[in-house]
Amino acid sequence: MRALKVLLVLVVIFGGLFVAADRVAVNLAESKAADKLRSMNGITSTPEVSIKGFPFLTQVAGRNLDEVDAELDHVAARSEGRTLTLKHLSAQFHDVALTSDYTSIQSAASATATAEISYADMTNAAGGGVKISYGGEKNGRAQVKISPNIPLLSSFDVTGTIEIAHGDTVQVRAERIPAMCQAIPGCERKVRSQTDHGWKLDQLPGSLKLEKVTTTAQGITVTASGTDVKLTG
Repeated sequence: MRALKVLLVLVVIFGGLFVAADRVAVNLAESKAADKLRSMNGITSTPEVSIKGFPFLTQVAGRNLDEVDAELDHVAARSEGRTLTLKHLSAQFHDVALTSDYTSIQSAASATATAEISYADMTNAAGGGVKISYGGEKNGRAQVKISPNIPLLSSFDVTGTIEIAHGDTVQVRAERIPAMCQAIPGCERKVRSQTDHGWKLDQLPGSLKLEKVTTTAQGITVTASGTDVKLTG
């Protein structure tokens, strides 16, 4: 009986040491992954990386991680000389394969991501005194309000839509230009240069494809996903 008690104590001790070593290893791996994400173009804040599943060391031994999550703030997307800041980016990678030397993530069987963008950031990205805000709903469809800044014309607003284009671009476009502008040569072109914008979100990890954009009173939320996602670093 005494020997059995000693054995149980040893099992508990070594089990605790294994758990401690496992947590130390996963913390180091998360820190390394965060450092690599921080080196990406457009990343201006410190990412948070979380490796799911236990034990971590046995996952590494099999060169496959159950899930890796990443949270990033203030990611810059640039297109046509304009910069659109993503307020928050959340990404989840499932069934993640490691490289043969165990130092980097190679691919993920599937991945999803959600990007949050505020109207203030969209206004800053539009520039030129243009303002973008929530436009309410029409026929059950959320819209945005775009306020151009055209000299010699009284201020006016146009209703616009936000859609996904080509699987990688958030497209803002005015639905209709006011009649007073259509009667002035070159006015519609000038207005659309301020109301119609496209921002390519090529900073998404693994080049995920954009699928859906949801418009709310606080801003827009863009969702993306992909399978057999190739990753580097």
